[in-house]
Amino acid sequence: MGGEAVFFSVVIPTYNRKPILEKCLQALEVQQLSHSAVTGYEVVLVDDGSTDGTLQWLEKCKNEFPHVRVFSQNHQGPSAARNLGVEQATGDTIIFIDSDLVVTETFLQSHADALVAGKNKLGNDKFFTYGAVINTANFENPTSEPYKITDFSRAFFATGNVAIAKHWLEKAGLFDTEFQLYGWEDLELGVRLKNLGLVLIKCPQAVGYHWHPAFNIDQIPNLIDKEIQRGRMGVLFYQKHPTWQVRLMIQMTLLHKILWGTLSLNGFLNERTMLPILKWLISIGQSQLALELARIFLNWYNVKGVYQAYAEMKG
Repeated sequence: MGGEAVFFSVVIPTYNRKPILEKCLQALEVQQLSHSAVTGYEVVLVDDGSTDGTLQWLEKCKNEFPHVRVFSQNHQGPSAARNLGVEQATGDTIIFIDSDLVVTETFLQSHADALVAGKNKLGNDKFFTYGAVINTANFENPTSEPYKITDFSRAFFATGNVAIAKHWLEKAGLFDTEFQLYGWEDLELGVRLKNLGLVLIKCPQAVGYHWHPAFNIDQIPNLIDKEIQRGRMGVLFYQKHPTWQVRLMIQMTLLHKILWGTLSLNGFLNERTMLPILKWLISIGQSQLALELARIFLNWYNVKGVYQAYAEMKG
């Protein structure tokens, strides 16, 4: 962070998310910057091969988004998209958010204040600021969602809402594009940043509202597939950093096997046997509770996926 002032490059990968992307970009155009800690900002949007007309829409509406610079690539996943965004960024400080995140008007200012305070406290820039992410299914008014206990995150470095000096990303080596499937690419980079001595400074004032449609039965096959992918990518994570800490993160321990095996009654509680109760909960407007219950079998799929991928790797 050159001097005390920062120029932000907000790097956003997107893939087939046009409706919520519009809200994401609109929120970034109305940022209230109250003092000189921020000299300016740009939004570096990388389209990862969308097929929903995202690029055409951006071209048509480019006057609405003066801060946005658009880049595109063939569909290669979020790691490659974020790396392209960092390479094209002109700012000295990178903020990562996802394209389904809608931020508050003081979002950039809050990160800037936390970066200045962190630098004054530590005497260097070996840290990053991590904002709050609140999950919501409210598309019309995502920022009206209250904070819930399920929004708490213990992640060290997650790309939902984080600000970091660009040179540390370059020194750590950016995102590993071997992570082609769902999960872990940001936390794996986090391990490398931690090894460089960077620390996390929480910045709860920088709030982003992470929108996703309310849970319904049709999502279950996709959610199961994601858990199996996350298991496979978890093993790749462990190959790169074979530590006990990573085993805990990816749920590859006897404890997790016993926990989710027991909770799912060794797989008896699954997407078929739990369907009636999940349908009933959704019908009475309790889709969030239904999703929390579904996590019983989703986590069991994840643990089984981890062990299966690990066996294949060793085999």
